Amino acid sequence: MFPDLPRDDATALDWLAFEQSGILTTAQATSLLTEGLVRSRIRTGRWRSICRGIVLTGNGRLTRDQQLWVAVLVAGAGAVLGGTTAATEAGVRGLPQEPLHVLVPAERRAARTALRRLPIDMAAVLVHRASVLPPEHLQLGRPPRTTTARALVDAAGWARDEAQAQAVLAAGCQQRRVLPGELRTVLATLPRAPRRQLIRQTVEDIAGGAQALSEIDFVRLCRRYGLPRPNLQHRRADASGRIRWLDAHWRAYRLHVEIDGAHHMDVRQWAADMRRQNDVWTAGDRILRFPAWLVRARPAEVAADLHRALTAAGWHPTG
Repeated sequence: MFPDLPRDDATALDWLAFEQSGILTTAQATSLLTEGLVRSRIRTGRWRSICRGIVLTGNGRLTRDQQLWVAVLVAGAGAVLGGTTAATEAGVRGLPQEPLHVLVPAERRAARTALRRLPIDMAAVLVHRASVLPPEHLQLGRPPRTTTARALVDAAGWARDEAQAQAVLAAGCQQRRVLPGELRTVLATLPRAPRRQLIRQTVEDIAGGAQALSEIDFVRLCRRYGLPRPNLQHRRADASGRIRWLDAHWRAYRLHVEIDGAHHMDVRQWAADMRRQNDVWTAGDRILRFPAWLVRARPAEVAADLHRALTAAGWHPTG
């Protein structure tokens, strides 16, 4: 729910509080009120002291928007939301909500004391220093943040492992919040980005059609085991004329592969999958189905099945 717009006779303080979801630095507050009045509002409970240098122009628990403002303001001048936090604000779904990630220029250091003394209703804040943060990587927003492409590249570099890094990139592209070309452009300006090679390869796989993490894993499996590269997200019309999308397809061998995520266990999805599989079979093509976890956990087993199916269809391995 959006806060009410200040009235026509609102003061500069009202407008600033509106723009920053009620979170102000004490410097901002005392530039519009006297220091005594600011202390009085905190002492009487009208306002709340969040940590040293940050106040809430109210006395309730912090909302998500207020947490974001606290994170940026406590990190100091030049701070912006970054990583999964900025990507979430850009509309990318399914990313970790905590901790809050903030990016600051490399020459600056955040106020560590304030970061250690945040209240219990405030999410943890991780501050990252960036030696490369050009204006084109910044997004106008309230609070300010990095662009979606920069946010995803950073998030992949900061992820706890390679699987999470790939998942972050795949989510942004699959949900149409960013294009692979935008990720490439950002990566080109960050020669020392963590996991740079992994990010580059993942983006190339996504650009080739692998929009889900399971499909990215599948492309790499084919490359690793010397199998021909399939066409991804193959478009075809079923018997009723309805357009369907198949995960992977070798047209020359009339072989289709479907990679099933957890949602395929739903009864309605399962029935739809069976109808689609039957339609492929009755058209004369083969279809193989693998759960996404199997592609990741036991790639040799999946590759052996694919090898047999492709060989049966007339493929002859080279070398």
